[in-house]
Amino acid sequence: MRYMLLMYKDEKVYEQMSAQERGAIFQEATAFSEALRPSGFYQGGEPLQPTSTATTVRMKNGKTFMTDGPFAETKEQLAGYTIVEAKDLDEVLAFAARHPLVRAGHSIEVRPIRVGPPK
Repeated sequence: MRYMLLMYKDEKVYEQMSAQERGAIFQEATAFSEALRPSGFYQGGEPLQPTSTATTVRMKNGKTFMTDGPFAETKEQLAGYTIVEAKDLDEVLAFAARHPLVRAGHSIEVRPIRVGPPK
């Protein structure tokens, strides 16, 4: 089964880290995931630019509205994602629990990827 791991961070806390600290976290997280690519478990992922670069598109009363920034104000912001293929949820949760980003203060939301139309 395929899962998407959504990585969240508090951008204000992250911005207070030095560029060297942020780079070290990025390198460690990348190496952690890439080590599992040959097994087929890790399928890919990407970091996202800060929420200040986001544009939210929504429709209200038949009109489209575009707003700079994220849709909702939250303490943690979506920072990136990872796609994995695992035998079960327990395997994915074990991976997420060991992930360097968790140690760096991020949270990871694990969601199964739906196949086909909604049921």
